[in-house]
Amino acid sequence: FRFKDSLAEDLQGADLVISHAGAGSCLETLEKGKPLIVVINDKLMDNHQLELAKQLHRDGYVLYCNCSTLVETLQSMDLSALKPFPPGQPEKFASFLDKVFGLQ
Repeated sequence: FRFKDSLAEDLQGADLVISHAGAGSCLETLEKGKPLIVVINDKLMDNHQLELAKQLHRDGYVLYCNCSTLVETLQSMDLSALKPFPPGQPEKFASFLDKVFGLQ
């Protein structure tokens, strides 16, 4: 997709998601419990997508590749090896902010 306001409906019906390594795209997909293959854009300056993809892969949540290795990744993937992504805990962040700003 070039741009959509929301991918929620598409994610709901997906068996597998192949995405770039943008943080929003990765987290939204993982929070929906969908298996994810992240395709790195290695032409980006500072390549922050690679850093995120490597960490999510090390943690066992995603597979990652680049455009030239996507077919190979699809042929050899074992989605059963991926771990479920843990749910967020926004209340912990809110509590931290409350402490920082002296609201507790």
